[in-house]
Amino acid sequence: MEILHSPLHFFIFITLLSTVAELSRSADIITLSQPVRDNETLVSAGGKFKLGFFSTGNSSNRYVGIWFYNIPVQTIVWVANRDDPINGSSGVLQIETGGNLVIVDGAGRAIWSTNTTNLASDNVTARLLDSGNLVLTNESNNGSGNFLWQSFDHPFDTLLAGMKLGWDRRIGLNRYLTSWRDSDDPSTGDITYKVELQGLPQKFLRSNTLVIERSGPWDGIQFSGLPLNPNAIIKPEFVTTAEEVYYTYQLNKDSTITRAVLNHSGTLQRWVWDNNTQWAVVHELPNDSCDVYAKCGPNAVCTIGDAPICSCLTGYTPKLPQEWAMYVWSSGCVKKKPLNCPKGEGFKKLKGVKVPDMLSYYVNRSISLDECRTKCLKSCTCTAYTNADIVGKGSGCLLWYGDLLDIRKLIQSSRNQNVFIRVMASDLGNHKWKLWLVVAAVAASLSLAILLLLCFWRRRTKKCLGKTSEVQSGSEDNLELPLLDLEDITKATSSFSSLNKIGEGGFGPVYKGLMSDGVQIAVKRLSRNSRQGCDEFKNEVLLIARLQHRNLVKLLGCCITGEERMLVYEYMPNGSLDSLIFANRAGNSLVWRRRFNIIVGVARGLLYLHRDSRLRIIHRDLKASNVLLDSEMNPKISDFGMARAFRGDQLPDKTKRVVGTYGYMSPEYAIDGIFSTKSDVFSFGVLVLEIISGRRNREFHHHDHNFNLLGHAWKLWLQGEATELIDKQMEDSFPRSEAIRCIQIGLLCVQQRPEQRPTMSSVLRMLDSESASLPQPKQPGFYTERFNDQIDGETSELTSTTLDGR
Repeated sequence: MEILHSPLHFFIFITLLSTVAELSRSADIITLSQPVRDNETLVSAGGKFKLGFFSTGNSSNRYVGIWFYNIPVQTIVWVANRDDPINGSSGVLQIETGGNLVIVDGAGRAIWSTNTTNLASDNVTARLLDSGNLVLTNESNNGSGNFLWQSFDHPFDTLLAGMKLGWDRRIGLNRYLTSWRDSDDPSTGDITYKVELQGLPQKFLRSNTLVIERSGPWDGIQFSGLPLNPNAIIKPEFVTTAEEVYYTYQLNKDSTITRAVLNHSGTLQRWVWDNNTQWAVVHELPNDSCDVYAKCGPNAVCTIGDAPICSCLTGYTPKLPQEWAMYVWSSGCVKKKPLNCPKGEGFKKLKGVKVPDMLSYYVNRSISLDECRTKCLKSCTCTAYTNADIVGKGSGCLLWYGDLLDIRKLIQSSRNQNVFIRVMASDLGNHKWKLWLVVAAVAASLSLAILLLLCFWRRRTKKCLGKTSEVQSGSEDNLELPLLDLEDITKATSSFSSLNKIGEGGFGPVYKGLMSDGVQIAVKRLSRNSRQGCDEFKNEVLLIARLQHRNLVKLLGCCITGEERMLVYEYMPNGSLDSLIFANRAGNSLVWRRRFNIIVGVARGLLYLHRDSRLRIIHRDLKASNVLLDSEMNPKISDFGMARAFRGDQLPDKTKRVVGTYGYMSPEYAIDGIFSTKSDVFSFGVLVLEIISGRRNREFHHHDHNFNLLGHAWKLWLQGEATELIDKQMEDSFPRSEAIRCIQIGLLCVQQRPEQRPTMSSVLRMLDSESASLPQPKQPGFYTERFNDQIDGETSELTSTTLDGR
């Protein structure tokens, strides 16, 4: 062997050895026997990204991160232990014996882990891909894309090509960006960038809870708040399915090096590596003053290039003119005068805008723009409408109610949405003289028609708003229902303040009140525009005043003064059942024992209606929102406006006017209008399955099929997997046999044929006895798979009431 005589030869030899050692460790894989220590790195197979330990600024804290390999400026795109740094250079990134990827410090303590379960450590490896994604995979499945864990599911402050920003609904995973604490501290900061799912999905840039910028919803081509094709660097995509909702982008050229970065200063920037020399910002949010959320306040539009940039929508005027004169626009605009609903109104087209935020909205993907306009006109609170999707000729319907917030005019607007703002006829511009001639020609006939309609309205009003004695003594029995003074109710509800409004249904608004004697009340006030309110008012007075049961809401009295008609109930402080099992506001109220007690209580209330009250009463609109909860979480059935009463053993009836709520109506009632006590039994069965699963029947989605909740429960029952239906939010320690028994009772109640369903007395016996044998259920009603457009569309209700408390 040749001896190295000179120091220079020895230096070259040592350098070569170090280089070989580094290259041998700079593979793209971590195995059980091959970890990454603090002085070692991984490099992706194509040499695009590098993984290793790093520090920031003058700090001795060490982090495991990923950065671009072929860029001289170290640009971090992901950090594993951002909130748990290692002090010193003793850290190791390794596969532990359980198969997880972990970071351990010099003392052998795990300070970060992938926390993935059911791993086989012998075959698990971690690999750095050319996309910048660090993946944990089983070597036998390597390359299949079926990763056990991936860093792309846990973003940092950077969005790379191929990463998903948004939701995996199957596992409840929400991928979003979070800023650094500051320029030298990668720990979790206050700025976030998320896809939020309320209404149509949108991207929100926030500082804690404060909104900085909003993208607007995806209009089928792009997010409505972004300018048309801001750059040709990327191809944005937005995916919405029953399983996933996310935004991602791909590169137009594979050679492009780009990243979107969320800064701790509150901006989102698109960076591109420019000619292999430096990073350059090509786009930024907020990009201008109009990108700032709600810059001009409610009912105003922001337009860059105008002076001033804020202007009120047609038919609106500044709320605080003095502030607007000083270019302070946050107070926004208000209507110049109330709309003459539903007469003399139209819509003003606002071209090429970011659509308003969805503060109060309605979405239906299945109707046309003309149908959308008609639907908006029918509601006096509807203030604007547009297409939900602008692809082709446009489709779907998006309605707004109340104030319109965060509208901006876009400079490049040829493919952006047009929003139609509701205005008075006088705001639509000057009419042509021919129109006035037509109006004059038909004036006489219109006058006659108006007179006829007025007579009809007066007769209807008189029928509904008759004298007090007509309500109290109009039947053979004197109801002896207390009559309350309008002045007392007005005072109790603070003059029907919007702050006291707790719900609204077909009857009208519902207000919370406090009487002078300290009794809390809920007041249902008949709306003058209500189509069903008159009939509901009389129906509830005639029916519920005679009913007394601990599981029925108690009617305290009514008020009949002038044209005012109100029903006064006991107040239910825990609101409606739907807010408990669907919105999960009560947290610890989701325990099984409370759910079971609610099921039993509703069953007892229905049994009283069907058998034990003076009249046999069919509710016809039993649903989660019509079950209210008192201070002790006892259920009380409410809303008897749709109920029907029968005497003795009267046979099932048939109606030409089907009322109720889709998803709770029995097949024979929804299709043929035939209703009986077994119709209520079907609704009860739906309610039982909803309480157990925590899922709505009509809004239920599953990645393996398109059945509703009833169909899903039936499939699980046939497969012997009924426990899979139980709400995952419940604690583990509860009698599963009791829960399965309730599932079986629910399936018995929703059977296709009414004669197969049990009576409510049988249901209570089955609930009260654990030893009684239960029959096997048969196929439920509506056991057919839905089309995708039915699943994605909004639920449709014939009646709808939403309450926070009563």
